[in-house]
Amino acid sequence: MKKAYILSLGALALLASCDDFLQKEPLTSITPNNFFTSADDAESSITAVYDALQGAGAYGQDLFTMGEMPSDNSTSVSNDVNALETIAWTPNTSQVGNVFRQAYLGINRANIVLKYVPTITMDTLRRSQIQGEARFVRALCYFNLVRAYGGVPLRLEPTESAQPSELNLPRATPEQVYEQVVTDLQRAAVQMAAANPNRATKNSANALLARVQLTQRNWAAAQAAASKVIATNIQLNNSFRALFPAENKGAESLFEIQFAGTPDGGNLLPDEILPFPLTTYSFSKFNLPTAELIAYADTVNDQRWSFVGNVVNSTGRLIGRNHVSYIDSRKNQAPSINNTNDRGAYPYKWTSSGNNFNSVDNSYVLRYAEVLLNYAEAVNEQNGPTADALAKLNLVRQRAGLAALTMGSAQAASKQALRNEIDRQRRLELAFEGERWWDLLRYARHNQAEAGAHTVTALDLIAQFRKGERDVNYLLFPLPQAEINNNPQLQQNPGY
Repeated sequence: MKKAYILSLGALALLASCDDFLQKEPLTSITPNNFFTSADDAESSITAVYDALQGAGAYGQDLFTMGEMPSDNSTSVSNDVNALETIAWTPNTSQVGNVFRQAYLGINRANIVLKYVPTITMDTLRRSQIQGEARFVRALCYFNLVRAYGGVPLRLEPTESAQPSELNLPRATPEQVYEQVVTDLQRAAVQMAAANPNRATKNSANALLARVQLTQRNWAAAQAAASKVIATNIQLNNSFRALFPAENKGAESLFEIQFAGTPDGGNLLPDEILPFPLTTYSFSKFNLPTAELIAYADTVNDQRWSFVGNVVNSTGRLIGRNHVSYIDSRKNQAPSINNTNDRGAYPYKWTSSGNNFNSVDNSYVLRYAEVLLNYAEAVNEQNGPTADALAKLNLVRQRAGLAALTMGSAQAASKQALRNEIDRQRRLELAFEGERWWDLLRYARHNQAEAGAHTVTALDLIAQFRKGERDVNYLLFPLPQAEINNNPQLQQNPGY
């Protein structure tokens, strides 16, 4: 870790975007004793924890590119993401370093909250909720780290010293990291509010816990966590199309990253994935739908992928055909059509103007549709096709305009048949939302334990770009070289 993570600078970061701080008398130094003294300070500190998730190294950009670009969902000719596109990343690849560093920024801010907020005299219920929210974000950050890099240093206290003995921790095992993630989420689910606009809630914690347990193939635990969300009787939005862009649209949104559309609180991603003139200017975009994905989808009957009308700009100029999950801009009439940057297919789950790389569009992290798919997968893996698993899967299918499956359907003829259908619906439902590569990674590990469980895995994509070699080393990203250089206790992942 670097000196930028020590508490004094971290505390300044906590305060930087808090309006009430501007009304306070200047302090000669920021310390726990003079900052963590009021309920307002507690609220400011948890706001700073959430703020870490907005960064370019988190859900402001790189978690979406890392989660999609190596996969069969996405492609790009941009040099900025070429290492991800071609599965040729190294310890010096920018996204590899950005995601690692931003996750630890969020972890350190959460650790600060968990150490100092309990000392504040304030409403006890709200104080407990704030601690639960910090545990949720810490768990989310560690989960993103462990599935990307494997075992990482497990830091559960704020960094308050620049001494190497405190900064330089060894890697914990993946099992130890996952154990901490589960512990944090279980405690968070107890502490957090059932409803809390624009913040994480009990359902957020249990939804993430279901994803975590699914990743580890802990099927019963994944089912149990998903069941807790389902038991709250929330509903899918009636319209898939109306879900996008994410703007806290109903109960289906279990957790999303909030963006204000300002220079210090805007979303980078829409400018990087949409065609001009929806964006600030024309350049080679990221996370573009592959031709294989569009051919895989039913673009006639599936309401997540079917044509619903044209997209035009404010002057009526045609930008493309709206297929809900993507926009077909092959006939884009933008002034920049003398190049190929704005012609083709683009994700359309973010739709607002780029606004100089400060879009107001939020980004989903957890949706109820995924919880239903997680539940169906967990039940099928334990018991094979059941009416219970089909009922949850059918909610997702029928919202998309697809017919309900029955126990007599071909897709429910066996565990393998239903597994294939769940995999298909997961890909089509969650496309471009940053989960496809992580799903392909867990499919590869599932196949290692049970040959042939999934028809496509990360190893198929790895072989495509690694001269036919199904190199298992690429099931993990390397640790950033800068971290290896700074911390002599870190050992690099094999193959790098």
